[in-house]
Amino acid sequence: MSGIERSTLSEVGAALVAAVALTACGTETPSAPRPAESTAQARPLTSGTTHPYVGMWVTADNHIRQELLANGRYDEARGRRDSAYTGRYEVTGDHIDYWDDSGFTADGRFEGDVLHHGGYLFYREGSAAHRRAVATRG
Repeated sequence: MSGIERSTLSEVGAALVAAVALTACGTETPSAPRPAESTAQARPLTSGTTHPYVGMWVTADNHIRQELLANGRYDEARGRRDSAYTGRYEVTGDHIDYWDDSGFTADGRFEGDVLHHGGYLFYREGSAAHRRAVATRG
């Protein structure tokens, strides 16, 4: 393995470790070297249809708001920071894969109107599950 390949792998590894650690503790991504952008593309949706998970997903405290757009892109706001994370996504059954524009990847799982992603629970905005989660927060 050449020095360039080792260097690139080190940068990618460091960026991934930082992204995972920061996602777990709910902080923002630092300005670190960005690995080469993934060439994977979200699969286009079937002509004229959208999957049932398109729309706004929020945490019970509304701190994180993630909009899954019909074109296979997502836009996530955190607190007062709009578009804190953006990128592509793909839904297969009840599984979602993310390719963030900053270079990291993530995934999640839907259970009806609840999305398990990055150690958080997201709720379809306005759903009964969302109303229950807000009510139990007190």
